Amino acid sequence: MPHIPRSTSRKNFFTLAAVCLASLMFGLEISSVPVILPTLEAILHASFKDLQWIMNAYTIACTSVLMAAGTLADSYGRKRVFLFSLALFGITSVVCGLAVNASLLIVGRFLQGMAGGAMLICQVAVLSQHFPSGAARGKAFSAWGIVFGIGLGFGPIIGAAIVALSSWQWVFLVHAPLAVLSLALVTAGVAESRDPQQRKLDVAGIASLSLAVFGLAWGITQSAATGFGDFMVIASLVVAMLSFMVFVLVQRHSTEPMMDVAVFRIRRFSGALLGSAGMNFSFWPFMIYLPLYFSNGLGYASVDTGTALLAYTLPTLLVPPLGERLALRYRPGTVIPAGLFTIGLGFLLMYWGSGAEQASWLTMLPGCLLAGIGLGLTNTPVTNTTTGAVPSERAGMASSIDISARMISLSLNIALMGFILLQGILSSLRAQHPALADNTVLRHLAESLSAGQASAGSGVSAEMARAALVHGFGWVMLYGGLSAWAMALASWMVFGANRAAPEPALPV
Repeated sequence: MPHIPRSTSRKNFFTLAAVCLASLMFGLEISSVPVILPTLEAILHASFKDLQWIMNAYTIACTSVLMAAGTLADSYGRKRVFLFSLALFGITSVVCGLAVNASLLIVGRFLQGMAGGAMLICQVAVLSQHFPSGAARGKAFSAWGIVFGIGLGFGPIIGAAIVALSSWQWVFLVHAPLAVLSLALVTAGVAESRDPQQRKLDVAGIASLSLAVFGLAWGITQSAATGFGDFMVIASLVVAMLSFMVFVLVQRHSTEPMMDVAVFRIRRFSGALLGSAGMNFSFWPFMIYLPLYFSNGLGYASVDTGTALLAYTLPTLLVPPLGERLALRYRPGTVIPAGLFTIGLGFLLMYWGSGAEQASWLTMLPGCLLAGIGLGLTNTPVTNTTTGAVPSERAGMASSIDISARMISLSLNIALMGFILLQGILSSLRAQHPALADNTVLRHLAESLSAGQASAGSGVSAEMARAALVHGFGWVMLYGGLSAWAMALASWMVFGANRAAPEPALPV
């Protein structure tokens, strides 16, 4: 076993600590915010659409900077971009904490998402550079997955506890001191690294892809309230389609595109990429809506909601090491589709549990646990496989594509699950209350019910409201389960029959 100099070992420790603390912040920001959404409804008078945008502004902003951040990190230094993104994340977290209404919070979340996207890209790129291969790489990514899981697993109860003991503002403000500590660790431990091949920033590609994602997410979100026949919804979807066509043309004809299409010919990379998207067709977007189900559907208080959510998120803390070991033994081509299949099975169990006559956290428990286990099996092998399929010099590009797939699918599915939820509630209301024929009135009532507020004089009893909510959330759970299974099948097929055989990595 080669001797590792003490100075190198110390630097590696600081590097891993810096990346893990940054991942902790990112994980907390994902899982602690959804549990305070019912509080934001009441205190900031946020509508259901506002709540969707409080989450979607963050994910869309992440997506808009991912490829730019990956290219900048490869070209101008991963340490430099990491430091900048950490500082910006701390500042924008303070902006979110000081917001006095939903609109300002949405703006703050967009800025925070830009910082978070750059920060996340740098985490994976720095790990790939400092731990390029072998057991050390596996251990580093496992540690990263565990700490990320800590943020995700304990985020709900931390967010609920903060609201109970102090105020919702500290769910955001807590990141300021954590960002300062992260900056110190990066300065002490991370060595500067770059891609020796200087690549230009693909401004046209970044702009067209960001506009396509924003237009599609905005159109789906707006359609829940106005229907797909609304002129602005149609216009946004047309803009999204045209922007995506521009993006494809730019990538095909650019001498230095933001996405190197050659990587998609590597089955390991493409199969793992479908795993990245699959998790965000199901597990992560439902994180936004599950607190609303516990709060509005089951009537739980914020602390009880946070505690119930632990069953959903805690396995993401405990299972990643097992997922990494299974991937080393049975290859990612088997473990990643199996993890997605497990997520889907968990969602179908949640669908069954939500429809029980005496539905509670106990009836939801088996499905929540199984979905979390599936996520834990999938997450770390996906990241390790996508970055390991390319040379370390291109780690920024590979991680950019990986995280882009996650954030794009997350943004679209936050909007799509909201649309499905409202359509499910509308379907139940029409069946139970045929006297309400006005679609506008019904849509307004559905939005009110999804936010836990039955309109006065609507004639909807508490029993009817609960039945409509359960019906709507059932549709969402069914969608999450079936889409996870569809992505599992696609990933299995892309990995191919020779999934156990090693593939050559992408040449530099």
